[in-house]
This record gives sequence, structure tokens and C-alpha cells, in this order.
Amino acid sequence: MNNNNRFSPLWLALSVVIGIFIGTFYANHFGGNRLSIINSGTNKLNNLLHIVDDQYVDTVDVSDLVEKAMPLLLSELDPHSVYISAKDRQMAEDDLKGSFSGVGIEFVIRKDTLRVQNVIKNGPAERAGVLAGDKIVEVDDSSFVGSILTNEYAMHALKGVKDTKVKLGILRRGEKELRQLTVTRGEIPMKSVNATYMLDDETGYIRIKNFGENTYPELLIALAQLSQEDFKNLVIDLRGNTGGYLGSAVQIANEFLPKNKLIVYTEGRRSPRQEYRSDGRGSYQNMPLVVLIDEGSASASEILSGAIQDNDRGTIIGRRSFGKGLVQQPIEFNDGSIIRLTIARYYTPSGRCIQKPYTSGQDKNYEEDLMIRYQHGEFFSQDSIKHTGPEYRTSNGRVVYGGGGITPDIFVGEDTTAYTSYYKEASMSGLILQFCYDYTDDNRQKLSAYGDVPSLEKYLKHQGIVDRFANYADKQGLKRRNLLIQRSYKLLERYLFSRIIYNILDEQQWIEYLNSDDPAITESLRLMKEGNSFPKAEKQEK
Repeated sequence: MNNNNRFSPLWLALSVVIGIFIGTFYANHFGGNRLSIINSGTNKLNNLLHIVDDQYVDTVDVSDLVEKAMPLLLSELDPHSVYISAKDRQMAEDDLKGSFSGVGIEFVIRKDTLRVQNVIKNGPAERAGVLAGDKIVEVDDSSFVGSILTNEYAMHALKGVKDTKVKLGILRRGEKELRQLTVTRGEIPMKSVNATYMLDDETGYIRIKNFGENTYPELLIALAQLSQEDFKNLVIDLRGNTGGYLGSAVQIANEFLPKNKLIVYTEGRRSPRQEYRSDGRGSYQNMPLVVLIDEGSASASEILSGAIQDNDRGTIIGRRSFGKGLVQQPIEFNDGSIIRLTIARYYTPSGRCIQKPYTSGQDKNYEEDLMIRYQHGEFFSQDSIKHTGPEYRTSNGRVVYGGGGITPDIFVGEDTTAYTSYYKEASMSGLILQFCYDYTDDNRQKLSAYGDVPSLEKYLKHQGIVDRFANYADKQGLKRRNLLIQRSYKLLERYLFSRIIYNILDEQQWIEYLNSDDPAITESLRLMKEGNSFPKAEKQEK
């Protein structure tokens, strides 16, 4: 008898059983409403996408579905775990990398047209002949105006690989013909230390915009510059600094702390405690120091200010900081997209968690926290600050609070005496920015004759700028309210002058103008003159 024939009935039966098993599996997993997926989260998600792709009534772009689902999934964890698509990644990382490749202009979009606000000195655009006030209406012979023109669209068109060329069609004031300029893209520096100068004969000032890859070397250059002017005290301004790299904040704190002082530590469920301590090599360990913060100071700003405060190394002045104390780790996918996943929390040397309270998922109160603080009066009165966390002690025994953010040692609130509903609407509506751009553009040649803040401010004082703005705003729908305008006159004038100064001069001179009557700066100088920048130990009750 043939051996193959002898086993044929067995193979046939076995094949039928296997067929029934496979059929049952697919019927149970993908048949009609009888969905029976392995009870595992990852398998559920994978199988769900497979089912949608295989059986949904209409054709579905599963990749697009995943792109939309990723942010929603991460938002259920905490407020700072985020997904960044491959196309948005470069833009998200440029600010912290210290440079990017592009043409080198600052721009605003007005009436569906890109207008050059400033041209970076010695940058590609300036070398090609682009001027502030130019309107870019064509890029590479294609129209560059209309409703499609957004900030993201414009940056995508103007940025590009170094040494590549981009052809710009430009309309210039006073010229009827379109001017064609070819710009060769180059490396554009993105400085994070955006102002360095002397506040008085002895006190230096450094403003740090964010904490990027080059922030620490930029700080050393700034300190060397101030050393040439023989500074003896230092004010570091972190107001509005939303953070950046932990390493940069640690390096800067190290410059001011004695050896083996705890700067910050991190800890999470799967992340063992990791401490960052000073190595004693800092060159400014004994210099009187003030750090300025406000509600816009977050993350790495809070690490630096917390290290200075908890070690009693200097005085913190301003308003309570934002309260972002979650550590994100970037994780890259094959397509170039990344997630920034929270893996730990930051703690200051005293043990405070910087992170303010939140609930998982879409937390409306968290998103509106700064508005809630404003409405409760926290920006104006120290008594309105609500401490929800426990008390901690600095090295000298001073009380500091957990529960979110860094509370300053000396509170400086916003001045509300001149704040009116008219000023609020004028500033929040964008009308001041629009007016200042138009005024600058109409008077650019005349304004450019003034090369410093004092001379330009003196000129503006005689131009009736506030009245001109009120007339402009009235035509734009903001009704003229003379009594309110008079009450807010100083605030309006300061805001208007500052934006015109920014448009004509550089960023540092703009900051110098704003600081000239800043109460936090005034308080810093008072403290330095009194020799009280080093916090003293609190007297313990007996």
C-alpha cells in the first residue's frame, strides 16, 4: 500500500480542523458586532485600526487617523506630554538649537501680505538688499499673498537648506515695479541671551529669553562683557522665559553656587532620583545676585530661580512663576515625528515640587490658570497668592512653599492705577501693534535718523503719538474715550513708544527702554545699594 494514501484521510481531517479554527478566529475577531479582541491596550489599538481600515463603510486614511489620535491620547496623561509631527518638529526645535537656516528677517502678516519688520544685521536678506518695510509678494515666481499666507506657511517657504537660493518678489514703498531679489539661505543665529548692559555704575543686567543649546556659552560671553565694565552686582532677568534644556539651567546655576550644593533633582515612577550638584568651579560664587521672575517664567527658569532661592544664594524678585515641573523625554519615531513624554518631576533643593496641580485629561482650569490668577488679583497683590502646598525650608531656614511655581522673596505687582478698559482693549486687540507698524512704515526714513533710545524717545514725545493712535483706533472700531485715554496716557505712551523703538532699533535697546521705569528693576537696584541681596536667616521662635 502507498504510504501517502494511508495518511491522506488524517491530513484531510487535520486540514478541516485547522480551517475551522482559523475561520472561527476571524469570525470572532472581525465578524459583525461580535468583537472579541485580546484584552490588552496595545493589541486593542492595533486591532481597532486594522478593523477600521478593513471594514469601515468609507475609505479611511489610517495614517491621518493616527496623527490626529496621538495628541489626544497623550493629553489624557498630563498637560505637557505632547506629540510633534515630523513636519512641525524642526520649527519646535529651532528656538533651542541656537540657529536655523533661512533668509534672516522678522516679519508680520498684515492684510494677507507679508511685511518685513526687521532685517537681521549681516544676514542673507540684508546682503541681498532686502529692507525693513518691504512687502514680499512672490516667492520663487509664485504668488505669496492671500488667505493661505500664515506664519507657518511663510516660515516653511523662507526657511530651507543652507546655501540654497530663494527668489523674492518685493514691493517697496515709492516704487511701482516689482523688485526681484535672490537670497542665498544661511545660518541665522537665535540668541537666548538677548540683552546685556549696565543698569548703573556697579550693577550688570542679563536677560535670558530661553534655555537652549548655546545659552551657557552666551551667558559666559555676557559676563565677560560686563566684567570689562567692572560690574560688582548682577541682575538676571527670567521674566517671560518659558524654559528649555535642563542642562543649560544647571550649568548657569553652577556659576553662582559653592561646591556640592544641590541644584535640582528629578524622580519618577521608572526614573530613579537623579541629583545635579555644583562642582565649585563657578567664577561668580560670591557676587550679589538678583533673579527676576513672573508668571511667564517656567520649567528651566524655575529650576534656576529655585536653586538660587533654596540655597539662599540671591534674592528672587517679581511674581509667582508658572509652575511647570514635569520632565519630558523625547522619543523619536521612524517617520521623524516625536513624542515628549513626561517621565519624572523636578524638585528644588529644599524638596519642593515645582509642578502646579493638574488633573489628567483636558484640564480647563490648568489651561486657564494664569487668567484665574489674574482675576483673583495675584498679579497685583501678594496677599492674593494662594499657597496650596506644604512649607519647606531654605538653607538658612526661610519658609518657602510647594504646590506649584516659585514665589518670589520680594513681590512686585503690576500697577493698576492707570489700567482702564480702553487700554485693555487697545492692547489685547492688536490695534497698538498694527498702528505702530503702520506709523513706523510711513515714517521709516525720518525715524531711522535716530540711532539710540534717548534721541528717538525725545522725538516721539513731540509727535502726539497717543492722540494719533486714538484717532486710528477709532476708525478701526475702538471708540475714543477721552477720560479713559487720559487716565491710561502713560501706559499707552509707553507701549506705543516701545513698539516703535523695537521696529526701528534692536531688541536690546527695546529692553533697555522697557527697563528704564520698571519697578522690578528699581527694587533690584535698591536692594543692591543696601547690600541686602543675600537673604538672611529667619529668626526662629522660641
